[in-house]
Amino acid sequence: MQRVSGVGGIFFKARDPAALAQWYSARLGVDPAPESYEVSSWWQEAGPTVLAPLARDSEHFGGEAHSWALNFRVADLDAMVEQLRRDGVAVDVDPQTHPNGRFATLQDPEGNPVQLWQPAGADQRGPG
Repeated sequence: MQRVSGVGGIFFKARDPAALAQWYSARLGVDPAPESYEVSSWWQEAGPTVLAPLARDSEHFGGEAHSWALNFRVADLDAMVEQLRRDGVAVDVDPQTHPNGRFATLQDPEGNPVQLWQPAGADQRGPG
């Protein structure tokens, strides 16, 4: 069976696409989409990825106005949270450590939910 090899892009509507792309670049290090085919796209590090359809009334999205959420892996959750807070971004750190790691939540400037995840357990060890 053929399988996809990873996530190739995430596309979503924004009120101000250029400003939002700049925010993700400046705050989280996600390079904006290249303006030319001669420039490489942002490369993420290899690691676990979750694709999880959730119930329409799930609290995961922060309300009915949103139907998607981004989850980014981070190597050091505490350092990333400190960096974001220094930049004035409100971040809520889940006080519980889960078997699959630690989490924090925030919103981008357009109110979209973003979750940060420092993997642990099987997701930290890798496949196999």
